[in-house]
Amino acid sequence: MNDQWDHTYDVVVVGSGAAGMAAAITARLRGLTALVLEKTDVYGGSTALSGGAIWVPDNFHLDEAGLGDTPEKARAYLDATVGDRVPAERKDAYVAHGPRMVREFHDRTAVRFVYTPGYSDYYPERLGGYPQGRSVEPQVFDFKKLGPEQRATMRRAGLPTYGLTITSKDFRQLNMVGRTWSGRRTALKVGAQAVKARLSGQEPLSLGEALIARMRHSLDALGADLWLSAPLTGLVEEDGRVTGVRITRNGRELTVRATGGVVLASGGFSHDQKLREKYLPGPTSTEWSSASDGQTGDALEPAMALGAATDLMDRVWGAPSVVPPEGRPFFLVADRGIPGMAIVNQAGERYANEAAPYHEFVDAMYANDKPGATTVPSWLILDATAKSRYIFMGLFPGQSFPKPWLESGFVKKAPTVEDLAALIDVAPERLRATVDRFNGFARAGRDEDFHRGDSVYDRYYGDPTLPNPNLAPLEKGPYFAIPVHPGDIGTKGGLVTDATARVLREDGTPIDGLYASGNVSSAVMGETYPGPGATIGPAMTFSWLAADHIARTRSAEAR
Repeated sequence: MNDQWDHTYDVVVVGSGAAGMAAAITARLRGLTALVLEKTDVYGGSTALSGGAIWVPDNFHLDEAGLGDTPEKARAYLDATVGDRVPAERKDAYVAHGPRMVREFHDRTAVRFVYTPGYSDYYPERLGGYPQGRSVEPQVFDFKKLGPEQRATMRRAGLPTYGLTITSKDFRQLNMVGRTWSGRRTALKVGAQAVKARLSGQEPLSLGEALIARMRHSLDALGADLWLSAPLTGLVEEDGRVTGVRITRNGRELTVRATGGVVLASGGFSHDQKLREKYLPGPTSTEWSSASDGQTGDALEPAMALGAATDLMDRVWGAPSVVPPEGRPFFLVADRGIPGMAIVNQAGERYANEAAPYHEFVDAMYANDKPGATTVPSWLILDATAKSRYIFMGLFPGQSFPKPWLESGFVKKAPTVEDLAALIDVAPERLRATVDRFNGFARAGRDEDFHRGDSVYDRYYGDPTLPNPNLAPLEKGPYFAIPVHPGDIGTKGGLVTDATARVLREDGTPIDGLYASGNVSSAVMGETYPGPGATIGPAMTFSWLAADHIARTRSAEAR
C-alpha cells in the first residue's frame, strides 16, 4: 500500500464529537499530526446536541469545591453501580486518568469546565455516591472566537432558549421562576447577560455547543485538520496491523495513512433501523433517538471484519422522549421531576418512579411492557396547575402548547380526567383510580408505590416549596396527555477495548493500530449510568488515553 496513500498523518480520527476531538487534541499536544474525519457536513456529533457535562470523579474542580472526592470513593461507586459488568482495569483506568485529562486540557487548551453544585450522582445513596454531585459543565464560550466557516459548519442544538444563554446550573433555578426568588433572580441575571452580550457583539454558547466550540477552537490553535463530508468506507490492514482508512471525499475514493494509529470515535448506530431491530429490545425506532444524524454504525462492520469483539449491543443511553409533529424528539429530563405530573401505561396505571434517572426509566418502560398494559408508548399526564407553574418541553410557565401540537392530536386536552381517559383509549374508571391514588400520595408527601422524591437525585428538578418537591396532586383541569417513547441519546454497545482504548479481538488480543472511544465502543459504564456526563467524560478520557498510548508507543519504537 505504501505507494497508494493519498495522505499521511500520525493519527487519523473518525468522528468529530467530543471523543474524536479529544483524540486529535491530545495527539497534537504530544507532537503528532492529526486528522479528524466527519461523515456529515457539520462537526460536533451528538456532543453538540447535549448538555456538555462530563462526569469525571476526583478532578481538580471538585477539589476546589471542597468535595473531598478520592479515587477510592469513585471506584467504590463504580463497583456499586457498574459492578463487574466491565473489566476492573477499564474502571481503574477511568478513575486514574480522567482527572489527568481534565487537568491537561484546562492547562493547555481552551477546554474549560465549571463545577455544577448539587447536580447529584444518579445513585447518591449507594456506596461512594455524592448527593452534591461530581458533574462539571463547559464554561460559556463566545462563538465569535471561531472563524466564519467554523461557525457555519458547527452542528447546532436549536434548543428553545429564546435568545438566552442558559447553563445547566441556571436551568435548575429557571425551572422554578414562578415558584422561588432564586428562580426570579436567575431569570433577571440571564436576561441581563443576554443584553450585555448583544451590546458587546458577543454570541455566548453554553452546554454541548460550548464544549464543541471550545474543542474546535483548540483543535485549530494546535494545527489539527478536520475534513467534513468524508465518510469512512473501510479500514486498511497490513500484516495484522491497521495502517489507515478508506474514505470518500469530494466524490473521490481516498486512502489516508495513519502511521501511529486510527481512533474510531464515530458514535453508535441509533439511526440505523435494521441494526436497532437486530440488537435492541423492541419496539424500537430511529425516530425516538436524540443522537445526531449520521450515526449508523459505519465503523462497526469494518472493525468486526478484522475480528473485533463487541459487547453491550442491546443497550442504549436511555432517554424518555416525546416526538412533536415536527419530528424532532424532545428528551424529558427535568420535565419528569416536576410535581403535578404522572406517567401511566396504556391501561392507565403507573409503573415506575417518573423522576428516576432517565436511563432507568427507559429500562422500566421495557421491563413493564406487556399485553393489555403496554408501556411503549406511555402517557404523560399533566394538570393545569403544573402547566402554569413549571417549564415543560421548553415552554415557559403558563405558555400555551403550540396550536399544531393540539390540532394534530400529539397533545390531548380535556376538562376532566375521565374525558382525558376517553381520548387516550383508557378506561375512565381506571385512570380515575390511578389519579386518586397518586393524589393521596401527593397530599401525604410520600409515594408509597414507587418512592418518587425519596432520592436526592429526584429532588434536583423538583419544587423546593413543597413538602415533597416531586409530588403535587393532579386536580385542576384542563388535563393534558402526551405520548412518551423509550428514546435514547445514543447506543452504548460497540467495540470491546482495553484500558488504553485499543480494540480487542474475541480472544482478548489487541488489533494493532486500532483504537475506539465514545459510543462506537462498549461503554465503561456497563449497563448503567452513574451520573450526569457519564457518556462524554469516558469518551474524552479514553480518547486521551488512545492518543497518549500512540505517542508513547511511537516514542518507544524510536528508542
